[in-house]
Amino acid sequence: MKNQTYRMTMLFDFYGELLTERQREFFDLYYNEDLSLSEIAENSGISRQGVRDVIVRAEAAMQEVEDKTGLIRRFHQMQEYIVEIENAVQELKTLNYRQYEDPRIDRLVESITQAATALKE
Repeated sequence: MKNQTYRMTMLFDFYGELLTERQREFFDLYYNEDLSLSEIAENSGISRQGVRDVIVRAEAAMQEVEDKTGLIRRFHQMQEYIVEIENAVQELKTLNYRQYEDPRIDRLVESITQAATALKE
């Protein structure tokens, strides 16, 4: 994946609900709110090391689930396939416009476009 923060936020988006409330809170403050370990520790009344331990355990738990399920990996693959579908649809539209002008092809292209859009959501 692109970088550590991106990877961690993807894990959190997919698996954050599996964490304890404390893990979710600290993880969110650290990665999404960009607070330092010291700031989180001061606000929570625990040590910096305690905050770090909670975040590291949360990262490990989510990574373990991803290793077993591969949902994020499959999500990225699906996004690549959707782009390929969209490119092929655009080519079909152009080809139909320039050569065939067949309304059946227009309907099929629209159907495929709607399906690809639904998959993106």
